[in-house]
Amino acid sequence: MSFVVQTVAADRLPDLLRRMPKAELHIHIEGSLEPELIFSLATRNGIALPYADVAALRRAYAFTNLQSFLDIYYAGASVLITSQDFYDMTLAYLRKAASDNVVHAEIFFDPQTHTSRGVGMATVIDGLHRACVDAQAELGISASLIMCFLRHLSEEDAFETLEQAMPHRDHIIGIGLDSGEVGNPPEKFARVFARCRELGFHLVAHAGEEGPPAYVWTAIDVLKVERIDHGVQSSKDALLMQRLAKDRIALTVCPLSNLKLCVFPDLASHNLRELLDAGLAATVNSDDPAYFGGYINDNFTQTFAAGGLQAQYAYDLARNSFEASFSGAAAKRLHIDRLNECFETFR
Repeated sequence: MSFVVQTVAADRLPDLLRRMPKAELHIHIEGSLEPELIFSLATRNGIALPYADVAALRRAYAFTNLQSFLDIYYAGASVLITSQDFYDMTLAYLRKAASDNVVHAEIFFDPQTHTSRGVGMATVIDGLHRACVDAQAELGISASLIMCFLRHLSEEDAFETLEQAMPHRDHIIGIGLDSGEVGNPPEKFARVFARCRELGFHLVAHAGEEGPPAYVWTAIDVLKVERIDHGVQSSKDALLMQRLAKDRIALTVCPLSNLKLCVFPDLASHNLRELLDAGLAATVNSDDPAYFGGYINDNFTQTFAAGGLQAQYAYDLARNSFEASFSGAAAKRLHIDRLNECFETFR
């Protein structure tokens, strides 16, 4: 049963959004590479970038759709060469997340982006995993890794990636699907997701950001995913909305990403309230925060300000994030207790 939240004064709501504990379930670690770190790693690794300086790189972040973003995203990732590079990137994100009162993060990574450049799978996962372990000790934030397949590549390539990752499977909690959505429906990866399910991985997939509601249906019914990443196009299909609400299939919504990629014309037009009012287990996340203008608290505060959302929505979003996470039952209870305590202080 949801915690009933009393009205919180408008001037106190931003503080509540910042202070409440939350989980982040949709974060691409390569998308947390800030321009300053990109240039630092490029210097460390002797890589020439096609931008004169940090300011020039930031000016290039004028995206018109997903593909225009991906072109720069992959260029930025080219500076990641050593295990230490992946470690530095991940720890930088986790420190920022902890400062936003994220207590648990489930981090997407794209190994094909790196193995295609000759960077070994072990190099990638070692750096990511070490940062997660150190962040737990240093910051008290727990973090797990979700390996994503690039959907613009073939299913055969995904199978090869899965095979390369198997020696490191203890460091991977789940499997996801990302990259260019349109023209790459979820069913393209039906066989490899079936194999991942047999191996006991949690399953998620990007669907219904730029792609149609049909992609959400096939992600659920063909890939058998447990969460939908984005899913905002689901509101165009009443039966799909009913299915998502009935089965409590969470949507990991990323408002500033949707704005930056022109999925919605402005945050006031975003359908987050509609999803929540329909009983869906929506959550708020930052997606690729270095590129899309904000980390998780920026997504909360800007979306709430633009949409006139109140404290009950904040509580429901945070609680949804814990319930939809792949944490154990005891950890979920602990996080929700902390969430309740936070809201009690605002009564």
